[in-house]
Amino acid sequence: MSSASPPSASPSHADGDTRRVRASLIHKVCGDEDMFALGASVARVVEMASSDDEGTHDLAYYVLSDVALTQRILRLSNTPTYRTKSGTTVTTISRAISLLGFDNVRTTALAMLLVDALSNSAHATSVRIELEAALCASLVGREMARHSFYQGAEEASIGALFKNLGPLLVASHEHDRYREINALVKGGTHSVGQASQMILGASYDALSQAVMAEWKIPDVIVRSLSPLQAGAQKVAINRGEWMRQVASFSMEVSLLLGRSASPAESKEFQALQLRYGVALNLTADQMKALFETVQNEMTTLMRSMNMEPQPRDEETADGGGLPNVLLLATMDAGGDAAGGSHPSGKPHNARALLLAGVQDVTQMRAAGDAKVNDVILAVLETLYKSMGFRFATVCLKDARSGQYRARLAFGEDHARRQAGFAFPMGAARDLFHLAMENDADLMIADATSQKIRDLLPGWHRALLPDAKSFIVLPLVVSKVQVGLFYADRAELAPEGVPPDETALIKALKGQVLLALAP
Repeated sequence: MSSASPPSASPSHADGDTRRVRASLIHKVCGDEDMFALGASVARVVEMASSDDEGTHDLAYYVLSDVALTQRILRLSNTPTYRTKSGTTVTTISRAISLLGFDNVRTTALAMLLVDALSNSAHATSVRIELEAALCASLVGREMARHSFYQGAEEASIGALFKNLGPLLVASHEHDRYREINALVKGGTHSVGQASQMILGASYDALSQAVMAEWKIPDVIVRSLSPLQAGAQKVAINRGEWMRQVASFSMEVSLLLGRSASPAESKEFQALQLRYGVALNLTADQMKALFETVQNEMTTLMRSMNMEPQPRDEETADGGGLPNVLLLATMDAGGDAAGGSHPSGKPHNARALLLAGVQDVTQMRAAGDAKVNDVILAVLETLYKSMGFRFATVCLKDARSGQYRARLAFGEDHARRQAGFAFPMGAARDLFHLAMENDADLMIADATSQKIRDLLPGWHRALLPDAKSFIVLPLVVSKVQVGLFYADRAELAPEGVPPDETALIKALKGQVLLALAP
């Protein structure tokens, strides 16, 4: 690779433009309050050491201080992949750390920090694609660390997770530039490194390193994000070089798994084997086994985060899955304020009310004597009061009638609306069936838009003609559609549901799913 040219006295317009883009992006990322908070949280989790009881205590305390993170870790602990042989439900974070392993929980917590901070971007689909790539890469890195003889090898999974930080931040903060870079790469004339350097004035890798350095992440992890030389890699002579190889390998594997239905049969697989096989001591069969393990773990991780796999394109494929308008509705966001209510009726302190409800429901279940109906009722009441809905109900499967029927309800005219809130169990392409089929939480801020109205079934338009904003929270247990929560308002809700409120709503639903699980 040729060295960079020295700056000229009269830089070209293009040079000046890329410098401004780079400076603007660094300013946004490092100066933005949310990104600063993310960096502080990342640094805090990274520095936790697994070598003593204090590190385990610190991690447990950190996880428990975040209700949504607690729920996600417990949900992950209770998946078939990690459930203990006895089948006993995991209800404490200390036990989850023991079961999953300190480094697994730490990396998962870091991944969830990224998801919470970035998934509600205005450019949600692009960000979601890059988030999935980062999450998958971290799983590859974790598998590589598991079989390494290096002390501190587990940090490779952290390097792998943040290898994709550059594209993530550009997709979130400079989406037009992100599209320009992708267009150059798709044109086949530029590599990702060349395209990002041309458009941003810094490669994605360099941007990732700059941000991680600003966040005060240990140098060995920051250096692991550096690009490798082209061609077959040699066996590393130290841990730092091995981590660089693992980070690059993990990212390449993640991208391959994201775009190929049969990755082990592809030419890219052969290229990966030639490039990394010797250096990382991986045979073709071992690499195939690695692919299978990572794919299974990725499915488990995505479910624990209530995330659905996303096609590696900026538009959702036609036919299956959620229409674009609903995909974007699953990640609606808005502002926050203190005191009073929004014009929609949603309290400004919705987050505090939701948090109190989560704590109540969690304690109710922890006591061990709460019935499923008690949990459902507590969650429904919390949603109704905390979010300022005018009508809220839980709709459950009724096998005898072949319908989903409302069982409990709060709000205006709730008796009549509960009686009329029923729809067939059979498959349909309306909003409610789509939400359950895709296990997608929907936060609809404007139900009057034509695209949303086209997805509303006739029974809903007749029963609730004035519903202008609503949420749908499907209840899906082990791929079985059990029912859903529904709550609406008679006013638009342009304030949306910001990430912290979304996490708490998902935590509430998670308590119901745990109560419904066999």
